[in-house]
Amino acid sequence: MGSISNPPSIFDLRSSLSSVSAPAKNGNGAISRSDRPMALDLKLNQRKIVHGDAGYVLEDVPHLTDYIPDAPNYPNPLQDNPAYSVVKQYFVNTDDTVAQKIVVHKGSPRGTHFRRAGPRQKVYFESDEVHACIVTCGGLCPGLNTVIREIVCGLAHMYGVTKILGIEGGYRGFYARNTISLTPKSVNDIHKRGGTILSTSRGGHDTSKIVDSIQDRGINQVYIIGGDGTQKGASVIFEEIQRRGLKVAVVGIPKTIDNDIAVIDKSFGFDTAVEEAQRAINAAHVEAGSVENGIGVVKLMGRYSGFIAMYATLASRDVDCCLIPESPFYLEGKGGLFEFIEKRLKENGHMVLVVAEGAGQELIAESMRSMNHEDASGNKLLLDVGLWLSQKIKDHFSCKGKMTINLKYIDPTYMIRAVPANASDNVYSTLLAHSALHGAMAGYTGFTVGPVNGRHAYIPFYRVTEARNNVVITDRMWARLLSSTNQPSFLTLKDIESVRNVYSPKYLPPIKEPIYNGLPNSGSAEEHHDDQVADESSLVNQISGATTKH
Repeated sequence: MGSISNPPSIFDLRSSLSSVSAPAKNGNGAISRSDRPMALDLKLNQRKIVHGDAGYVLEDVPHLTDYIPDAPNYPNPLQDNPAYSVVKQYFVNTDDTVAQKIVVHKGSPRGTHFRRAGPRQKVYFESDEVHACIVTCGGLCPGLNTVIREIVCGLAHMYGVTKILGIEGGYRGFYARNTISLTPKSVNDIHKRGGTILSTSRGGHDTSKIVDSIQDRGINQVYIIGGDGTQKGASVIFEEIQRRGLKVAVVGIPKTIDNDIAVIDKSFGFDTAVEEAQRAINAAHVEAGSVENGIGVVKLMGRYSGFIAMYATLASRDVDCCLIPESPFYLEGKGGLFEFIEKRLKENGHMVLVVAEGAGQELIAESMRSMNHEDASGNKLLLDVGLWLSQKIKDHFSCKGKMTINLKYIDPTYMIRAVPANASDNVYSTLLAHSALHGAMAGYTGFTVGPVNGRHAYIPFYRVTEARNNVVITDRMWARLLSSTNQPSFLTLKDIESVRNVYSPKYLPPIKEPIYNGLPNSGSAEEHHDDQVADESSLVNQISGATTKH
């Protein structure tokens, strides 16, 4: 496959630890606290990066044998499972990897890869040895119960595992000793319900107490379902487990209804959220269209990323304007939101506006002089942009006195979060759960799982916690939305020029004149997709046309 590079921050964990004598273990097979190899602390947290030919890079995930070199392995019981008897190839090849980028240029390096998910020929846990636990953290999301169900049923039916605990109440449930026993029978129909049967919470992360609980209970597989904050917590738990030398696999299943987890194609619950958002948009459209100068304002989820608002808008075709955190907007003056609303009301007699919860926070902060605050998970507490924007629109038309409007505001946030997963998310959640438990049984640890270009892969924790997935407003998908709604882009000449500076001039035609002056800078020109250069010419024309048209 290649060699592992050896700069100060990267090295081969297995080779560097193979010469280290194993410390004494206690009755549970764990290194006793007094014999922990403290000198290995710095080495154990290094990243595993393998380099191969033609610019091939594998960002590998940790394995139990990295710090327990003599860990025994066993034949995978799936080879005797009747359900898999018709499968042409039972197991994933050990050298199979998944490319992060599948659109490349001639002669370009092969790029970054991740280890492919799936069952391995050898496992590092015997069935009767496994003592697994599952915990859900953070906010609700459609599909949580499906993931729980499929981890339990997958471990039981595919690997014969009988000891599975549910940790209640999020991370603090570990040391509050709130647990329930999970069996295939007890979780049989939970996928038909919204929420999580384990209950959830934000915060409560105390690494030492959590790992002490894991060690004291004899748990050796930990499945942690949550967003980027939860995955950061899972990474810290893994590092402490590794430092103690415990034979415990720590696996993350990424959960965020906003779809803002980096690297993976999408997060579970997103499809359901977009589908449910249609109900709110349809209601707003009916309300707005049933009165003179009706305006329907719908606030959707999207703290930092506007994917739900964007996809719901594209799916609906009834939306006249979509506002997201990644694309700044302004209210007053030429080309502003108020001017566009007036124009659309005169043309159609009504309009629907969709706004993501994180949009326009700078404008609200300026008008309300608010301070930054965070919740227990470290997420920024947002001001209600829906109520604020609705009031601003009412005030604007009230002051002008030229037009009487009828505005209806709909916030379906908690209705969307609480519904069961739809068929698509149920299938997706099943694949995530199975990929996660296959990885844990194969001895992999310290990873999260998800599809990368359609293939499920094992991704190191740091890759999903060091960055966030955002809507790229110079992307073709955002251009499609502008074309669908025919709304202004709220971009200035300076914004578009910042896009042009990233790409070769041969792709972009000259801009003949400024769009509007004195508008805020988007500041997002560095977040472009490399495989979309050829479309930038039409994109800039689209942006320019959408803006000058109004």
